[in-house]
Amino acid sequence: MAARAIYTAVVCTAALLLAVVPPSAGLSLDTVREFLTREEDTIVFSLIERARYPLNRPAYDPIHLGDGGRRLNASFAELFIRESEAVQSKAGRYQSLQEIPFFAYRIPFTLAPPYNFTRELYSAAAFVNVNDAIWSMYFNELLPMLAKNGDDGNYAVTVDSDLACLQVLSRRINYGRYVAEVKFRGDQQTYTSLIQAKDRDALMKLLTSEAQEDVVKRRVEKKTTVFGQSITSDGPIETGVSNSSGTNFKVDPSVVYKLYDKWVIPLTKQVEVEYLLHRLD
Repeated sequence: MAARAIYTAVVCTAALLLAVVPPSAGLSLDTVREFLTREEDTIVFSLIERARYPLNRPAYDPIHLGDGGRRLNASFAELFIRESEAVQSKAGRYQSLQEIPFFAYRIPFTLAPPYNFTRELYSAAAFVNVNDAIWSMYFNELLPMLAKNGDDGNYAVTVDSDLACLQVLSRRINYGRYVAEVKFRGDQQTYTSLIQAKDRDALMKLLTSEAQEDVVKRRVEKKTTVFGQSITSDGPIETGVSNSSGTNFKVDPSVVYKLYDKWVIPLTKQVEVEYLLHRLD
């Protein structure tokens, strides 16, 4: 009983500290933009790495075990990602709010050195995420466009590259929480009135800049064009998207443009709206 009382006191004290400690002042529009721009590079390189391998469909089929062929309700890919995240969770990966696992874990301790991560998000809205939508989008829609048909048996490295893609997409899209926090701080009066009215449509309109979104989509398409070519010493490389065929690249630039246009940007704004709707809780 004494141990339980101590545990309860510690939890209550931690909750009180989270409630009274002000958000970090280090978050700004410039730091947000820099982060999102750098994540574009990581996304493109992750997609290029996954495109090295064929589709390898057996990695995504439900697993059958033993002579009786008992069917698990999971694929090799799901089991690999789940176990990988469990190890990374124990190593402290998810102590940072920028990282969100696809499978929830209750890890009693971490092996990583302690670090006092700054609290830049509002506590009541900090755990908003769209990982379920990212998972479904990646395996059902993006992967068939990214990988060619075939099976080379390299299932472990294939799924490991899937995990890298999923993690960077999750980090980039769910970073919308930080985007929303910066925008809220910049115009609290306007956002507060819309949040109190629960006006999702008005919030979405306020968060949308079609001109800036077009710049981002064109930029990631250009990056895919540059990063996705085989470089030789014979001369300068051709970087004109309109003059090149997608078949000349490790990843078709139009696929990455579509990824941002259809999923990354819309899902990021969805995260922003959901975060804001909980910002005054």
